[in-house]
Amino acid sequence: MTATAPEHVPVAVIGAGPTGLTAATLLARHGVPTLVLERHRAPYPLPRAVHLDDEVHRILQAVGIHETFSEITRPARGMRLLDGSHRVLAEFLRDNPCGRHGFPQANMFDQPELEQLLRDNLTNHPRVTLRGGIEVTAVTAPPHSGAPVKVSFRDEDTGVSHTLLADAVLGCDGANSLVRASIGSRMQDLATAHQWLVVDIRCRRPLPAWDGVHQICDPQRAATYMRVGEDRYRWEFRLRAGEQPQELTDRKRLLELIAPWTPGISEDELHVLRTASYTFRAQVADRWRKGRIFLLGDAAHLTPPFIGQGMGSGLRDAHNLAWKLARVLTGRANEVLLNTYQVERRRHARQLIRTAVNIGVLMTGGGTGTALARNAVLPAIARLPGASGLVLSAVSPPLRPGPLVSSRRRLGHPRPGTLCPQPLIPGSDGSQRPLDDLLGEDFALLTAAPLSPALHALVRALDVRVIHLHDPRRPEPGTGGADLGADPGTTALVHWMGTAGAVLLRPDRVVLATAARPRLSRTCGDDLAAAVTAWAPMLCSRGRAAGGVITAN
Repeated sequence: MTATAPEHVPVAVIGAGPTGLTAATLLARHGVPTLVLERHRAPYPLPRAVHLDDEVHRILQAVGIHETFSEITRPARGMRLLDGSHRVLAEFLRDNPCGRHGFPQANMFDQPELEQLLRDNLTNHPRVTLRGGIEVTAVTAPPHSGAPVKVSFRDEDTGVSHTLLADAVLGCDGANSLVRASIGSRMQDLATAHQWLVVDIRCRRPLPAWDGVHQICDPQRAATYMRVGEDRYRWEFRLRAGEQPQELTDRKRLLELIAPWTPGISEDELHVLRTASYTFRAQVADRWRKGRIFLLGDAAHLTPPFIGQGMGSGLRDAHNLAWKLARVLTGRANEVLLNTYQVERRRHARQLIRTAVNIGVLMTGGGTGTALARNAVLPAIARLPGASGLVLSAVSPPLRPGPLVSSRRRLGHPRPGTLCPQPLIPGSDGSQRPLDDLLGEDFALLTAAPLSPALHALVRALDVRVIHLHDPRRPEPGTGGADLGADPGTTALVHWMGTAGAVLLRPDRVVLATAARPRLSRTCGDDLAAAVTAWAPMLCSRGRAAGGVITAN
C-alpha cells in the first residue's frame, strides 16, 4: 500500500493570536495561501493586551478590520502621573483626537474582542485556513536550503499525530515558543524582570476616576490604572520584594488596593474578571530566523508595559515580514530580501524595549530620595509648552539605514525609515479616502512632479502604484497664484514631502528613498532610480508589468 504524501502548504503559521492572524491575513492579501495551527478553538477569553497606537491601528486597516475595531475601542484621553498618595504630579492631555496616521494615538480595547474580529475577518480571505485543536509538537528545519520545513502536530480530538511540509513557517507561538527552541534561539535579558499583579474588573457604573491612564510613581507600590472599555477597567500593581501574589488577591485586600479609584461604588458592583501575576520581562531573541523559519511577536521579544507596545510590536513584525515573504514565495524577489527582516525588526524592537525600561525607571524607580526629586520635577515639566505632545507622541523609532532604507538623508525631505502620514485624499471619484486605500498592497510612489524615464523604468520593474499630487504651492497655469482651494489632505501630504519631488514607499508604508525636485529638467527621479537600482535584484524579478498610475487633485 502506497503511503500518503504529507500535506504541503506555502506558509504555516504557528499560533492564532493577534500576530499570527495578522501575518496570515496580510500574506493572503498578497496572494499567498496560509495555514494557521492553534491549540485553542476560540480566542482565549481573558483580557491581556489593552492598548495599541495609531501606527498599529493602521496595520489593522491593512488587514481590513479598522472600522469594526474602531467600534470596540476607546481612545485614551491622556495620562496622569500621581504620587503614592494619589496627588496629581503632572497631567498630559491629547488635544487632537486623531493622529497623523488617521486614527487615535492611543486605543484601549479588550484583546479577546480583537482576536474575534481577526478570526471573523478570515471569511473574507479564503486563502487562510485556521485549524483549532492542534498541538504543534515539532518544527524541523530542512537539511539544505530550498527544501520545505517539516511541522509535526497532534490533533487533540483524535489524538492522531500528523506531519505537514511548509515552504515557510512563522513562529507566532508566544513567550514559551516551541519554534524559537527549534531554531536554537535564546532570549537575551535587557533589564531586570519585575513581578506585577494584573487585575481586570467589570463595573456597570462608570468609576468616579479621571478618564485617562493613571501612573502611580511610587517606588513602594508602583501601579497603573486605565479604563479599557465602557464597563472594563485594568489595574497593574508591582509586587514588592518577597511579596507573593496571593497576599494581594484576597478580595478584601484587592478592594483596598483599588479603593482610591472606586469611592461610592459598592463591593457588589465590582466583578473581578481576572487576577494574574506576570513577570514583566525585557527580552529579545538573539536569532529571529533560520532559513525560512521565522519568529514573530512574543516568540521574538518581550516588552515591559510602560509604553503599551508589547502586542503592537508583534503586529509590526507581521507587517514587515508579510510583503517580503510574499514577494519571495511568488517569485517576484530574491531570497536575500528575507535577510532584512531580522535586521530591521530586531533593532526596532530592541529600541522600543529599552525605551519602555527607561520610562519605567523614570516613573517608578529609585528610593525615597528619587521619589522626592521626581515629585518636584514632574510638575515643572508638565507646565512646559508642548510637553503633552512630546510625552504622548508616538515612541516608535525610524528604521535604520540598510538595504531597504536609503542612507541618504536630505534637508527638507522625509526621513527614510519613517512611516508616511495618512491623511484623507480624494480618489478618482472625488470621495475622501484614507491614503492607504489608494496606495494598494505593494510599492507606491508619491510625486509632485513628472517622472524621469529612469524613474518610469523603476515603476515598471517594481510594479509601483504612482500617486500624482498637485502641489498647492505651485500655481496652475493662468491662476496667477497658489491654489487656495486645494484639498487639505493633499496639501498636508505635499507639505510633508517638503522639498522632495517624489517619495518611494514600501508596501508597509515606510519611506524607502526620496527624489529631489526638478530644477533644470522638468522631470524628477533620476537620483532615486539610481539609488534603488542597486537593490533591484533583491526587490524584483525581470519583466514585471508597469504599476498603475492614478492622480489625486
